[in-house]
Amino acid sequence: MSAFSRFTPLASALPSTVPFVGPEAIERQRGLKVEARIGANENGFGPAPSVIAAMREQAGNIWKYNDPENYALREALAAHLGVTPANIAIGGGIDELLGQIVRLVIEPGGTVVTSLGAYPTFNFHVNGFGGRLVTVPYAGDREDLEALLDAVKRENAPLVYFANPDNPMGSWWDAQEIVAFARALPETCLLILDEAYSETGPASALPSIQSLIDLPNVVRTRTFSKAYGLAGARVGYAISTPGTAQAFDKIRNHFGMNRLATVAALAALKDQAYLSEVIGKIHAARDRIAGIARTNGLQPLVSATNFVAVDAGRDGAYARAIVDGLMEHGVFIRMPGVAPLNRCIRVSVGPEADMALLEEALPLVLKKLG
Repeated sequence: MSAFSRFTPLASALPSTVPFVGPEAIERQRGLKVEARIGANENGFGPAPSVIAAMREQAGNIWKYNDPENYALREALAAHLGVTPANIAIGGGIDELLGQIVRLVIEPGGTVVTSLGAYPTFNFHVNGFGGRLVTVPYAGDREDLEALLDAVKRENAPLVYFANPDNPMGSWWDAQEIVAFARALPETCLLILDEAYSETGPASALPSIQSLIDLPNVVRTRTFSKAYGLAGARVGYAISTPGTAQAFDKIRNHFGMNRLATVAALAALKDQAYLSEVIGKIHAARDRIAGIARTNGLQPLVSATNFVAVDAGRDGAYARAIVDGLMEHGVFIRMPGVAPLNRCIRVSVGPEADMALLEEALPLVLKKLG
């Protein structure tokens, strides 16, 4: 298959890949229909009715570009968080922000520290900018803060990634431990504190905004994709000192934000009553998933996210067989990609119909596997 002959050496050396195989691709490849979409850490309960109404009301304005300064959303987020708009950067989901952070910090050959098995899209960006990944294993199904800190110091790394609550295991560290970790890092190392699941975890897991806002080497990333139910809208934001947050303006696509997605995010932020309601549904669905797992002899891990990692009790091949077997029944789930985390399957929250289909299909799959 021919390709353009003057791609950069880095781009030419990289494989063409998609970090996640989507349910749409599985439907195309396997000729199966997804009936229960509970594998992509989406919020199956969806956004607030007020959000849908706001998008419909503004749909006729889609001919306009979005405000390149993202003024209204930065103002609203600043008021919500108790910071200034200068502390906020807006991007097309956390994934886009991760790529921008890597671009700002990492030159070819630059060292990046992360956990082995942590969010693979971050690794995708590191590879894409020519960085060198140094990974440390999880400890007790949590990211190992001490090992991450040791690796940063040993490698003199300019960038470290840590998610709290964690994807793919759903585990978490308490706020005081995260603050201590952040403050123990060298000033020359930027911490990406990925808080995609900040709304769904216990309050004890979330450092206050003020506890880290003075550190220019900490960027906290959050999203409207999870608790707010807007994964398809692609709206994320970063919180840091004004100098660090405004560095995004040097490299971002200033017309990259979707106008209706911004409308949706503003409406979602206003409807905190719905957010509280849906978080209750997420917690109930987590309990339901855990109960289904236990009934079938599997061990759910305690989760602070909108999914539950379930220990299948054997190895990655067995977990993969469960994932594939459930897909035969129209149930789309995923699993961690790296041993020993891949002994688990990962099930996202969803409405009752999805949970019922999981409850029906799982024992059939396990019986067939023996």
